[in-house]
Amino acid sequence: MSRVLVTGGSGFLGSAVVAGLLAADAIERVVSADIRMPAADARLQDVSYERVDVTEASNLPSLLRHHRIDTVVHLASIVNPGKATTVDQEFAVDVAGSRAVFEACVEAGVSRIVVSSSGASYGYHHDNPEWITERTELRGNDDFPYSRHKRLVEEMLAELRESAPQLTQTVFRIGTILGPAVHNQITAMWDTRRVLTIAGSDSPFVFVWVDDVVAAMVRAATGGPAGTFNIAGDGKMTVGEIAHTLGKKQIVVPAWLLACILWVGHLLRLTPHGPEQVKFLRYRPVLDNSALKETFGFRPTLTSREAFVAFLDAKR
Repeated sequence: MSRVLVTGGSGFLGSAVVAGLLAADAIERVVSADIRMPAADARLQDVSYERVDVTEASNLPSLLRHHRIDTVVHLASIVNPGKATTVDQEFAVDVAGSRAVFEACVEAGVSRIVVSSSGASYGYHHDNPEWITERTELRGNDDFPYSRHKRLVEEMLAELRESAPQLTQTVFRIGTILGPAVHNQITAMWDTRRVLTIAGSDSPFVFVWVDDVVAAMVRAATGGPAGTFNIAGDGKMTVGEIAHTLGKKQIVVPAWLLACILWVGHLLRLTPHGPEQVKFLRYRPVLDNSALKETFGFRPTLTSREAFVAFLDAKR
């Protein structure tokens, strides 16, 4: 019987993982830790809610000992920064905050940590393999903070495997998560009259349904294999296939022109995205999920295409 603490437990993914853990037979205690406390009517019975700011996590070791936690699911990060969010703030949560969580786990004698990494840790590069496996080098882009931060966190985890082997790790490099309540910078691209397409680029996506991510994390927290695994539904969708499924036409723009538009828009503070965003749109890492199925023993219920259709159905 595991006793599990979830960082970022009030977020979109965190709240779903907390509910999934609560429903699992092999879980004795679930603690949701977040800087934000959910409203009283949104709290789940039998879940303990604790205020934890990972950027000031001096109380975390004692909290872990108090609840006798043996497994930590670390989800706290800034995935979709706001217009006023600085890179320093992102680093404080994503990297320094992760370091504080890992150190607290070692100090408190936690035996297992489950970490939500991202396909972004591989980076957005023109020479990415057609299908990226877990053996592919992590080259998160330095000019894309989220990608760089995920790479740095994984480098930290690699060091931790040497210095603290007693803390076993399951690390998930997750594709684009879709679910009924998802709305972010990616889904916003599909709300326009025409779907933006960069000339000469298929811009493929791999999608994964949120319930599949939750199920994999519950398995990892209840005795699933340690290791590093890509999480994505089978297959991929190009931007052309996405446009066709949406029933929309594409607007095709040369990469250099889009970079200029973003540069001007960012300069005028009309958009938080700069010209580096062009790489994010052109060279998306396409995740191979073979190890997830064959080694971790989990098969997503929805393919990338089925997850996208389910997302559209939920919006309707």
